Amino acid sequence: MTTKKYPHEKVLVIPRKLFDSLGDFHGFSAEPGRYLPAILSPENNFFLERDLAEDDPGHKQIIPYAIFHHDGRFLHYIRGGKSGEKRLAAKGSIGIGGHINAEDQEAAHLGKDLYMTGVDREVNEELKMETGYRQQIVGLINDDSNEVGRVHLGVVHLFELESPAVTSNESAITALEFLTTEELESRYDRLETWSQIALRGLEQILAGA
Repeated sequence: MTTKKYPHEKVLVIPRKLFDSLGDFHGFSAEPGRYLPAILSPENNFFLERDLAEDDPGHKQIIPYAIFHHDGRFLHYIRGGKSGEKRLAAKGSIGIGGHINAEDQEAAHLGKDLYMTGVDREVNEELKMETGYRQQIVGLINDDSNEVGRVHLGVVHLFELESPAVTSNESAITALEFLTTEELESRYDRLETWSQIALRGLEQILAGA
């Protein structure tokens, strides 16, 4: 019997063919309005056991990817060894991300309002934010070049912070600091793939803010 890595966990997914029909892409897309109405329409998404979803490129797991910006700098951290996604441990990141799971909604589907509830839960689990902010969805990330990316689709949320009063709320979130784009570029090879893609798209992200 195969041991389950994620027992009892169900995560929000869409069929890969839906993403393809909307226009698949590689890298960063600054057109969230082209995708989100369909992705977050309850008839198009559902919860799937994570153990199945992680090995099923026929579905895309929807992952909010929150980027935090203050005064020209972006929050950067290192994923510790207790990171939920072992394939990303010890990588640098500029995104706080996580699955939308069935605890966010007991039904089999999810609409936009409940999706945003899941985003807030994920951010508050991983960070303590003692500052005001505004947020908006500014793009999507897709990377089919590796086994992690093939089964995930990132929804990029930009948080504009009033101050840098942000600390870790999880042992897997370590070495938090705010860095300029130039400083991030110097660490490019040590960033997880999605953060590399987001870094390339920062100009577009800020232009859409």
